Amino acid sequence: MRPRRSETLDTIRGFALISMILYHAAWDIVYMFGADWPWFHGFAAHVWQQSICWTFILLSGYCWALGRRKLRRGLTVFLCGALITAVTWAFVPGNLVFCGVLTLLGASSLLLIPLAPALGRVPAQAGAAGSFLLFLLTRDVNAGTLGFEGVRFAVLPAGLYRNYFTALLGFPPADFFSTDYFSLFPWFFLFLTGWFLFRLHPEEARETRRVPIVTAMGRRSLLIYMLHQPVIYALLTAGHFLLTGATA
Repeated sequence: MRPRRSETLDTIRGFALISMILYHAAWDIVYMFGADWPWFHGFAAHVWQQSICWTFILLSGYCWALGRRKLRRGLTVFLCGALITAVTWAFVPGNLVFCGVLTLLGASSLLLIPLAPALGRVPAQAGAAGSFLLFLLTRDVNAGTLGFEGVRFAVLPAGLYRNYFTALLGFPPADFFSTDYFSLFPWFFLFLTGWFLFRLHPEEARETRRVPIVTAMGRRSLLIYMLHQPVIYALLTAGHFLLTGATA
């Protein structure tokens, strides 16, 4: 019998989707339509962006054990990420997405399939704490250091940062560019943190807290993620055309 979806988790995911849509709309306005919004380059916008990706990655790790077809789901999400890479490379190379969040979530889901039996022997509390500490320690690995948000503990060897394959792991070369970049290190550790948190509190996934439209959005998160940027861009383009046409 198919397990019942948790409306609580769908609701959390739905709120994260709304926040993401608003953030990406602001990103498009600033970077694609040239709006001068200094606040978007500041700390508050950075915290906003991080709150969205932390929520999605933690939640994906937490929900991993609830899925029935883990291989199919992981491959589907990974291939959706690959599709986004292909489309941006072909049509908007200036906004290329390589190793975006869907690539990360798909790869993490697939990687956990062989690792789960061994990791399952780790006490959940120790696993959650250890995974989160490893995430904090490797948060700045993309920039060549061990540390968190600019606090440096050690500088990593430059030889690790070679090509686009090492970029997938977390070691991008100097000329690497992606508008959405989530490598396995450090983010797989945050995914694992969510997985261990589920093992600590599996009963919370059975609770029901529903906000009708928001919960429905969370239930269709992958479809919304794939479509939201084209829809946002089309709406902003239409609005820009109307405004500039009206003032011409």
